[in-house]
Amino acid sequence: MIRVTIWNEYRHEQTNPAVQEIYPAGIHQALAGFLQEEFEVKTATLDEAEHGLTDNILNETDVLIWWGHIAHDEVSDHIVEKVKERILDGMGFIPLHSAHNSKVFKVLMGTRTGELKWREADDKERLWVVEEGHPIVNGIPEVIELENEEMYGERFGIPKPDELIFISWFSGGEVFRSGCTYRRGRGKIFYFRPGHETYPTYYHKDIQQVIRNAVLWASPEQGSPELKLGNVQPLESR
Repeated sequence: MIRVTIWNEYRHEQTNPAVQEIYPAGIHQALAGFLQEEFEVKTATLDEAEHGLTDNILNETDVLIWWGHIAHDEVSDHIVEKVKERILDGMGFIPLHSAHNSKVFKVLMGTRTGELKWREADDKERLWVVEEGHPIVNGIPEVIELENEEMYGERFGIPKPDELIFISWFSGGEVFRSGCTYRRGRGKIFYFRPGHETYPTYYHKDIQQVIRNAVLWASPEQGSPELKLGNVQPLESR
């Protein structure tokens, strides 16, 4: 069974009554609620020892899901380095929503900032599938409509994606690259935009299905040959 760890900074839910009402046990538990139907799921939060990401936890994680917003700078650089190395070794990584500005995502993207345009104004969002047939959109309609979400708009400070899976349109007229895949080392990464803390986005059945599909896609490939690096002997004798 695929082993999933859901990391959440878990700050809004403890201080903002509006967020508490939507996610009373935390965003991480809302995600765990539907993912544990198919996967082996653990959760971790910022204020736990080692942010809940001990060596044992990371070594027993096939796919790491990450949600953060107001406390990116509180994440230890030491933990960021450990997470990065595990991803390079093959652990899948799914940064959600404002995790575009997390230390882990930025170091993997090689960017100083993941800045973008944004607006909190109850915009309607339509997520259009632009890579039909990709495993991440298995069972997903051509368009996912969210009645209310935070707007993210281009220009988005990320490298060109390996694959662009979703483009969002917002009722204010903006568009955004909302589903992007990357490979770093042996690890697969899927950035997925929806999920502002004051909207019940993670209860939407299609959003849940995208995340399920992403876990399956990002999980380490079984039977991949071991990478042989460093000094090697020639294949042919001279």
